[in-house]
Amino acid sequence: MKIKILFQDKSIIVVEKPPKMPCQSDKTQDEDLMGVLAKQLMENGVKKPYLGLVHRLDRPVGGVLVLAKSKEANRILSKQISEQGFTKEYLTVVCGKPAIPCNELKDYLKKLVTINMSKVVPKDTKNAKEAILKYSLINTTNTDEYGDVSLLKIGLKTGRHHQIRVQLSNAGLPIWGDNKYNKIFVKKKEWTQISLWAHKVAFKHPMTNALVNFSSLPYDEYPWNLFTINK
Repeated sequence: MKIKILFQDKSIIVVEKPPKMPCQSDKTQDEDLMGVLAKQLMENGVKKPYLGLVHRLDRPVGGVLVLAKSKEANRILSKQISEQGFTKEYLTVVCGKPAIPCNELKDYLKKLVTINMSKVVPKDTKNAKEAILKYSLINTTNTDEYGDVSLLKIGLKTGRHHQIRVQLSNAGLPIWGDNKYNKIFVKKKEWTQISLWAHKVAFKHPMTNALVNFSSLPYDEYPWNLFTINK
Protein backbone atom coordinates (compact mmCIF):
# COMPACT_ATOMS: atom_id res chain seq x y z
CA MET A 1 0.00 0.00 0.00
CA LYS A 2 1.19 3.51 -0.87
CA ILE A 3 0.52 6.35 1.53
CA LYS A 4 -0.89 9.44 -0.18
CA ILE A 5 1.42 12.39 0.51
CA LEU A 6 -0.41 15.73 0.51
CA PHE A 7 2.67 17.88 1.16
CA GLN A 8 6.26 17.63 2.30
CA ASP A 9 9.34 19.78 2.73
CA LYS A 10 12.48 19.46 4.86
CA SER A 11 10.55 19.85 8.13
CA ILE A 12 7.12 18.27 7.77
CA ILE A 13 5.24 15.65 5.82
CA VAL A 14 1.46 15.70 5.59
CA VAL A 15 -0.29 12.50 4.54
CA GLU A 16 -3.73 10.98 4.16
CA LYS A 17 -3.96 8.17 6.68
CA PRO A 18 -5.94 5.20 5.34
CA PRO A 19 -8.82 3.98 7.52
CA LYS A 20 -8.16 0.74 9.45
CA MET A 21 -4.38 1.33 9.56
CA PRO A 22 -2.77 2.04 12.95
CA CYS A 23 -0.53 5.10 13.15
CA GLN A 24 2.31 3.08 14.65
CA SER A 25 3.14 -0.53 15.37
CA ASP A 26 0.89 -2.26 17.89
CA LYS A 27 0.31 -5.75 19.28
CA THR A 28 -1.53 -6.84 16.13
CA GLN A 29 1.66 -6.51 14.10
CA ASP A 30 -0.44 -5.24 11.18
CA GLU A 31 1.05 -2.77 8.71
CA ASP A 32 1.27 0.66 10.33
CA LEU A 33 1.49 4.11 8.79
CA MET A 34 4.90 4.99 10.26
CA GLY A 35 6.47 1.78 8.98
CA VAL A 36 4.87 1.91 5.53
CA LEU A 37 5.71 5.60 5.08
CA ALA A 38 9.35 5.09 6.14
CA LYS A 39 9.77 2.31 3.55
CA GLN A 40 8.09 4.48 0.92
CA LEU A 41 10.51 7.35 1.59
CA MET A 42 13.51 5.02 1.49
CA GLU A 43 12.35 3.66 -1.87
CA ASN A 44 12.40 7.27 -3.06
CA GLY A 45 16.02 7.75 -2.00
CA VAL A 46 15.81 8.90 1.63
CA LYS A 47 18.45 6.88 3.52
CA LYS A 48 17.30 7.17 7.12
CA PRO A 49 14.00 9.02 7.27
CA TYR A 50 13.09 10.66 10.57
CA LEU A 51 9.37 10.59 11.26
CA GLY A 52 7.90 12.18 14.37
CA LEU A 53 4.27 11.37 15.12
CA VAL A 54 3.09 14.65 16.64
CA HIS A 55 -0.61 13.71 16.75
CA ARG A 56 -2.64 10.56 16.17
CA LEU A 57 -5.84 9.28 14.63
CA ASP A 58 -7.73 6.26 15.95
CA ARG A 59 -7.03 3.16 13.90
CA PRO A 60 -10.48 3.08 12.17
CA VAL A 61 -10.31 6.79 11.26
CA GLY A 62 -8.86 8.11 8.01
CA GLY A 63 -7.80 11.58 6.94
CA VAL A 64 -5.14 14.24 7.17
CA LEU A 65 -2.18 13.58 9.49
CA VAL A 66 0.94 15.66 10.12
CA LEU A 67 4.38 14.21 10.89
CA ALA A 68 7.70 15.91 11.64
CA LYS A 69 10.80 15.17 9.55
CA SER A 70 13.30 16.42 12.13
CA LYS A 71 13.70 16.44 15.90
CA GLU A 72 13.48 20.23 16.00
CA ALA A 73 10.26 20.27 13.98
CA ASN A 74 8.89 17.52 16.23
CA ARG A 75 9.66 19.58 19.33
CA ILE A 76 8.03 22.74 17.96
CA LEU A 77 4.92 20.99 16.63
CA SER A 78 4.48 18.98 19.84
CA LYS A 79 4.60 22.23 21.81
CA GLN A 80 1.98 23.75 19.51
CA ILE A 81 -0.33 20.81 20.12
CA SER A 82 0.14 20.93 23.89
CA GLU A 83 -0.74 24.64 23.78
CA GLN A 84 -3.76 23.96 21.53
CA GLY A 85 -2.08 25.62 18.56
CA PHE A 86 -3.42 23.04 16.09
CA THR A 87 -6.87 23.58 14.58
CA LYS A 88 -8.48 20.25 13.71
CA GLU A 89 -11.72 19.76 11.84
CA TYR A 90 -13.46 16.43 11.31
CA LEU A 91 -16.42 15.26 9.26
CA THR A 92 -18.75 12.58 10.52
CA VAL A 93 -22.05 10.96 9.63
CA VAL A 94 -24.25 10.32 12.65
CA CYS A 95 -27.52 8.50 13.20
CA GLY A 96 -30.25 11.04 13.94
CA LYS A 97 -30.59 14.78 13.53
CA PRO A 98 -29.37 17.27 16.14
CA ALA A 99 -32.10 19.34 17.75
CA ILE A 100 -29.67 22.27 17.84
CA PRO A 101 -27.89 22.77 14.47
CA CYS A 102 -24.74 24.25 16.04
CA ASN A 103 -23.67 23.41 19.57
CA GLU A 104 -20.73 23.00 21.93
CA LEU A 105 -20.44 19.82 23.98
CA LYS A 106 -18.58 19.87 27.29
CA ASP A 107 -18.10 16.59 29.16
CA TYR A 108 -15.67 14.82 31.43
CA LEU A 109 -14.26 11.57 30.09
CA LYS A 110 -12.53 8.67 31.77
CA LYS A 111 -10.52 6.15 29.77
CA LEU A 112 -11.35 2.50 30.43
CA VAL A 113 -7.97 0.98 29.65
CA THR A 114 -8.94 -2.69 29.93
CA ILE A 115 -11.56 -2.47 27.16
CA ASN A 116 -10.02 0.42 25.17
CA MET A 117 -13.07 2.66 25.54
CA SER A 118 -13.95 5.91 27.30
CA LYS A 119 -17.11 7.06 29.03
CA VAL A 120 -18.71 10.29 30.20
CA VAL A 121 -18.40 10.65 33.99
CA PRO A 122 -19.10 13.30 36.66
CA LYS A 123 -16.55 16.12 36.88
CA ASP A 124 -15.09 15.00 40.22
CA THR A 125 -14.41 11.41 39.05
CA LYS A 126 -10.81 10.29 39.55
CA ASN A 127 -8.71 10.58 36.36
CA ALA A 128 -11.54 12.33 34.50
CA LYS A 129 -10.47 14.84 31.84
CA GLU A 130 -12.49 17.68 30.36
CA ALA A 131 -13.51 17.21 26.72
CA ILE A 132 -14.83 20.04 24.55
CA LEU A 133 -15.96 20.01 20.93
CA LYS A 134 -18.17 22.06 18.66
CA TYR A 135 -20.38 20.61 15.97
CA SER A 136 -22.38 22.15 13.16
CA LEU A 137 -24.99 20.42 11.02
CA ILE A 138 -24.24 20.39 7.28
CA ASN A 139 -27.19 18.31 6.07
CA THR A 140 -29.63 15.54 7.01
CA THR A 141 -31.12 12.86 4.79
CA ASN A 142 -33.54 10.01 5.45
CA THR A 143 -32.64 6.37 4.78
CA ASP A 144 -34.81 3.25 4.74
CA GLU A 145 -32.59 1.28 7.11
CA TYR A 146 -31.26 3.91 9.52
CA GLY A 147 -33.86 6.68 9.42
CA ASP A 148 -32.36 10.17 9.57
CA VAL A 149 -28.60 10.39 9.17
CA SER A 150 -26.74 13.69 9.39
CA LEU A 151 -23.42 15.04 8.14
CA LEU A 152 -21.69 17.09 10.85
CA LYS A 153 -18.58 19.24 10.94
CA ILE A 154 -16.64 18.83 14.18
CA GLY A 155 -14.15 21.27 15.70
CA LEU A 156 -12.01 19.83 18.50
CA LYS A 157 -10.91 22.00 21.40
CA THR A 158 -9.34 19.11 23.33
CA GLY A 159 -7.89 15.80 22.25
CA ARG A 160 -9.16 12.98 24.46
CA HIS A 161 -9.31 9.24 23.85
CA HIS A 162 -12.24 8.46 21.48
CA GLN A 163 -13.53 11.95 22.28
CA ILE A 164 -15.73 12.61 19.25
CA ARG A 165 -17.20 9.12 19.33
CA VAL A 166 -18.03 9.22 23.06
CA GLN A 167 -19.38 12.76 23.21
CA LEU A 168 -21.62 12.41 20.16
CA SER A 169 -22.96 9.07 21.39
CA ASN A 170 -23.68 10.61 24.79
CA ALA A 171 -25.52 13.45 23.04
CA GLY A 172 -27.80 10.98 21.24
CA LEU A 173 -25.95 11.29 17.92
CA PRO A 174 -23.87 8.08 17.63
CA ILE A 175 -21.56 7.84 14.62
CA TRP A 176 -22.68 5.64 11.72
CA GLY A 177 -20.63 2.44 11.65
CA ASP A 178 -19.15 2.84 15.15
CA ASN A 179 -19.12 -0.67 16.65
CA LYS A 180 -18.06 0.58 20.10
CA TYR A 181 -20.42 3.48 20.86
CA ASN A 182 -23.39 3.09 18.47
CA LYS A 183 -25.81 0.43 19.77
CA ILE A 184 -27.11 -0.27 16.25
CA PHE A 185 -23.67 -1.31 15.06
CA VAL A 186 -22.55 -2.99 18.29
CA LYS A 187 -25.31 -5.55 17.62
CA LYS A 188 -24.27 -6.19 14.01
CA LYS A 189 -22.18 -9.32 13.42
CA GLU A 190 -20.35 -7.93 10.41
CA TRP A 191 -17.64 -5.28 10.69
CA THR A 192 -18.51 -1.75 9.56
CA GLN A 193 -16.27 1.20 8.75
CA ILE A 194 -16.81 4.13 11.10
CA SER A 195 -17.88 7.35 9.36
CA LEU A 196 -15.37 9.69 10.94
CA TRP A 197 -12.77 11.54 8.86
CA ALA A 198 -9.99 13.99 9.74
CA HIS A 199 -10.93 16.68 7.21
CA LYS A 200 -8.71 19.68 7.91
CA VAL A 201 -5.74 20.72 10.00
CA ALA A 202 -4.14 24.14 10.40
CA PHE A 203 -1.00 25.11 12.31
CA LYS A 204 2.10 27.30 12.18
CA HIS A 205 4.93 25.86 10.12
CA PRO A 206 7.71 24.87 12.56
CA MET A 207 10.45 26.69 10.61
CA THR A 208 8.75 29.64 8.87
CA ASN A 209 6.03 30.26 11.48
CA ALA A 210 3.60 30.84 8.60
CA LEU A 211 0.06 29.53 9.03
CA VAL A 212 -0.44 26.45 6.85
CA ASN A 213 -3.53 24.30 6.33
CA PHE A 214 -4.26 21.01 4.65
CA SER A 215 -7.39 19.04 3.88
CA SER A 216 -8.56 15.58 2.85
CA LEU A 217 -11.94 14.25 1.71
CA PRO A 218 -13.64 10.99 2.74
CA TYR A 219 -13.79 8.13 0.26
CA ASP A 220 -16.69 8.09 -2.19
CA GLU A 221 -18.63 5.34 -0.44
CA TYR A 222 -21.71 4.83 1.72
CA PRO A 223 -22.78 6.74 3.80
CA TRP A 224 -20.50 9.63 2.74
CA ASN A 225 -21.93 9.54 -0.78
CA LEU A 226 -25.38 10.40 0.58
CA PHE A 227 -24.07 13.98 0.89
CA THR A 228 -22.29 16.61 -1.17
CA ILE A 229 -19.03 17.34 0.61
CA ASN A 230 -17.07 20.47 -0.24
CA LYS A 231 -13.32 20.69 0.23
